[in-house]
Amino acid sequence: MSGPTPTVVTVEESGEGKFTQAMQSGPHQLVADEPEDFGGDNRGPGPYEYLLMGLGACTSMTIRMYADRKKIPLQRVRVILSHQRVHAKDCEDCETKEGKIDEIVREITLEGELTIEQREKLLDIANRCPVHRTLTSENVVRSRLSSA
Repeated sequence: MSGPTPTVVTVEESGEGKFTQAMQSGPHQLVADEPEDFGGDNRGPGPYEYLLMGLGACTSMTIRMYADRKKIPLQRVRVILSHQRVHAKDCEDCETKEGKIDEIVREITLEGELTIEQREKLLDIANRCPVHRTLTSENVVRSRLSSA
């Protein structure tokens, strides 16, 4: 069976702070931490910030690939994201009506001489980026212990 290589990352405590994590993906080394307000040392972005950065990067890359393929005169893409927990009852277009839900707001700026139709198509394409699809589909996280 062939297909894309599965994504594998390693995350472990760095020993440099209470919550500081050393993260590796292939040759790339990153740091995650919690802000000082949450007892961390603020040595790097927090987990939700990485989640938002992943969605933002995928959104921008997907828009860029489509614009280039269709020869749309897109000069630059900027994606600003935020995350918060909101009361489900305040969400008009959500299935869940009790408790709280996670809300991600994604503001996309498209620079260039674009028509309204091109802008609308690029917004539609943004909603098709693979990370967006992952976040809005059914997900399963399987955890298991490994021997040390």
